[in-house]
Amino acid sequence: MATDRNYGQEYLEHITGYLERVEGTEAKNVVAAAKLMAGAIAEDRLIHVYGGGGHTCLVMAELFFRAGGLACVNPIMDTAISPFNQALKYLQIERTVNYGRSVVRYYDIKAGDVFVLFHNIGVNAATIDAAMEAKERGAKLIAVSSRHWQEELPPDHPIRHPNGTNLFDLADVCIDDHNPVGDATFTVDGFATPIAPPSNLVDFYIAHRLEIETVRELVGMGVEPPVWRSANAPGGDEFNAKYVARYSPRVKNL
Repeated sequence: MATDRNYGQEYLEHITGYLERVEGTEAKNVVAAAKLMAGAIAEDRLIHVYGGGGHTCLVMAELFFRAGGLACVNPIMDTAISPFNQALKYLQIERTVNYGRSVVRYYDIKAGDVFVLFHNIGVNAATIDAAMEAKERGAKLIAVSSRHWQEELPPDHPIRHPNGTNLFDLADVCIDDHNPVGDATFTVDGFATPIAPPSNLVDFYIAHRLEIETVRELVGMGVEPPVWRSANAPGGDEFNAKYVARYSPRVKNL
């Protein structure tokens, strides 16, 4: 089907619209979350990051052991609920009650720690159970999710945790990524099903905004931000050695 649409420009504006919406409405929440993160880092605590299932688990990889990223990030990495497991299997596991609790227990989250939880939908069992376990252990919970999903998904929808809790009901700081129900939002002429979902691009943006504001807070506190340099650049391994020595005993995936 012939079309005069410039899909590249349209998609760029489409994604930029989401990023501008997040920046315009969530900046104060990003700063509030960064203050918690900076406070924890100043006390030599880890920043625990968890993805509640599916493609939100990819944000952990973006934040972990990344050039320009915080060296004290501890990814609560569980491949069973990630895209690196078989798709239909992880879909079932992320809906299994108490699975998320077992993951958090394994990583031994402690009172006063900061627990950053990404999940666009914010209602499934792997998300809600992990959030409840972290809160019960006394951690501060930063939630990156979508109010659209949490408020618009029917109460009896099978993906919901049986207790009906929304992630934002549990969080100390909520950051709305404005992800719409159904995720994919872009359409091509002649094809009705939406494609090219914005959620991961938006969540990666939020993740790096958290890094930026946390580093700014630490500098203002007079605390040196623990930030990796590229291991592939000259001198990178030598620079990073101090952080490897400092964090490898505590970060299970280093």
